[in-house]
Amino acid sequence: MTESKPLVVRSVAAMRREVARWKAAGETVGVVPTMGALHAGHLSLVRSAIAGCDRVIVTIFVNPTQFAANEDLDSYPRGEAADLAKLAELGADLAFCPNPDEMYPDGFATSVKVEGLTEVMCGAGRPHHFGGVATVVSKLFIQSQADRAYFGEKDFQQCLVVTRMARDLDIPIEVVPVETVRAADGLAMSSRNVYLSDAHRTIAPVIYKTIRDVAASVREGQAPAAAAAHGVEALKAAGIERVEYLDVRDAETLAEEWPEGRAARVFIAVHLGETRLIDNVAV
Repeated sequence: MTESKPLVVRSVAAMRREVARWKAAGETVGVVPTMGALHAGHLSLVRSAIAGCDRVIVTIFVNPTQFAANEDLDSYPRGEAADLAKLAELGADLAFCPNPDEMYPDGFATSVKVEGLTEVMCGAGRPHHFGGVATVVSKLFIQSQADRAYFGEKDFQQCLVVTRMARDLDIPIEVVPVETVRAADGLAMSSRNVYLSDAHRTIAPVIYKTIRDVAASVREGQAPAAAAAHGVEALKAAGIERVEYLDVRDAETLAEEWPEGRAARVFIAVHLGETRLIDNVAV
């Protein structure tokens, strides 16, 4: 197969010119928002977008507004050249790689807050995070004028937040969740996996095993709180230094109780050394 590099643009105006040309030709547009350091999980999103749309934009932007002062903004993995090479192999049409001044020009004073889905789990431990996500994603949706946006289910809470945000703001885009991609031992693909030491990488697969065990226990009738408590014990016995949360929640509202017959999921965030990892599975 002949490789074709994606067109790399760094301004909103340049991206919109391309999108206008595509839409004038009646083509559908998909967007895959990323912070770069592309791995197999990201590439599965790009493949899904290519399968579902005529044209595909991949955005690469490490968004400063979703990091707190004590988090890993400066050290977050970056590698634009390697990312573009991967996108070339897949045949993505355009890579939008703005700098912070393009996204947040001097005087920028607007933020987007989604209430009801952002106060629990990752939102409780990182109260700044989802405001930054909702703001930048709303901008990317509007800037790209895409028909569909593709997000990984590893960040399930994020999927719910951006879906609600688009619906509430009447942004005409369909948010398409894509199944989590995992290593052979079950660890969910994440850009932050590169931070793991060899010892921590050996421990990490217990995360997926544990949430699967919790989901199975709930399906078999065990109370969610009891199943989660047993899961925390198993994680600590395996050497997980800190369990930020291990929750069983409604898959639509993130409430801790849900009507009979409604879908639920097991959600987790743990810390291995300085690395924070999240995952989830359906009950």
